[in-house]
Amino acid sequence: MIATESRETTGRKRLYESVLDTVGDTPCIRVNNLAPDHVKLYVKAEFFNPAASVKDRLAVSIIEEAERRGELKPGQTVVEATSGNTGIGLAMVCAAKGYPLVVTMADSFSIERRRLMRFLGAKVVLTPRAEKGFGMVQKAKELVEANGWFLARQFETDANALVHENTTAREIIGDFEGERLDYWVTGYGTGGTLTGVARVLRKERPDTKIILSEPANAQLIGSGVAQERDDQNAPAVSHSAFEPHPVQGWTPDFIPYVLQEALDNNNYDELIPVPGPEGIEWSNKLAQKEGILTGISGGATFSVALKVAEKAEPGSVILCMLPDTSERYLSSPLFEKIEPEMTEEEIALSKSTPGYQM
Repeated sequence: MIATESRETTGRKRLYESVLDTVGDTPCIRVNNLAPDHVKLYVKAEFFNPAASVKDRLAVSIIEEAERRGELKPGQTVVEATSGNTGIGLAMVCAAKGYPLVVTMADSFSIERRRLMRFLGAKVVLTPRAEKGFGMVQKAKELVEANGWFLARQFETDANALVHENTTAREIIGDFEGERLDYWVTGYGTGGTLTGVARVLRKERPDTKIILSEPANAQLIGSGVAQERDDQNAPAVSHSAFEPHPVQGWTPDFIPYVLQEALDNNNYDELIPVPGPEGIEWSNKLAQKEGILTGISGGATFSVALKVAEKAEPGSVILCMLPDTSERYLSSPLFEKIEPEMTEEEIALSKSTPGYQM
């Protein structure tokens, strides 16, 4: 794309009372270089949220809905089990509102996530990776029972799908008003994005096909095996179809209760599994060919969107969710081939002129 006019901005025409007021209204961006010519492919870039992920929406909703119901008291400690992005979002919200936060997280998730949470003032309690997501959920419950703290319950709370129904879905409807929207593609972590957005799309854009994805080696939904739950709808055991996968934030070792509504109501049209390495591949390509920074989950969702695009009719319009930014994955396999030191080609460039050589 060649620029024809100088770029200008005029401001947002408003002042913000809190960082929390900047959550949402993330842009849908057209993919120009990687998309097939016969379709229009857009990504909804959730890294434009203030703490750089879709989970900022969930975090502010959990806290504000609990305040509204009187379940969360001023100064009360908040506890949650998270793979990272919900914890970072909650750390941001709790910092802004003055709540202490304790996060439980399996030690297999990227180091920068726990450091970001601690940077925002949270305490992070690590659990053994062998215990998977179920282990960190159980640890959070133990801490609540021992201390009387407020458990966020991102996998069960009504506040999860509600915020996506009220914000994410409304943004999609608004941005594509008067335009085609043939496919909406998403993965799932808690399931809130799918459940909340599907409530609206099924009513207001019933022709839009909803495409869901999960890791190829951890097909919990694809297995057809129901999730065992306790009396509070939390997972009672790890799901038998789960295997460790590299798509952090996607598909814990149980089917979240928030997701169950969408499954029970058949609120998706197709389930497409994706190998984890494809998420890494397409995250890299989005960065290098489009200048779009997203994590492994975003790369995996984009890979599925491309599969949809290949079979779509000419003129089809596809929207793909990108849950977070690639900077959440610096210590993960996403960056393992990115050298911190100069490559041979870079050394050759350095030596090609006489000054300032290493």
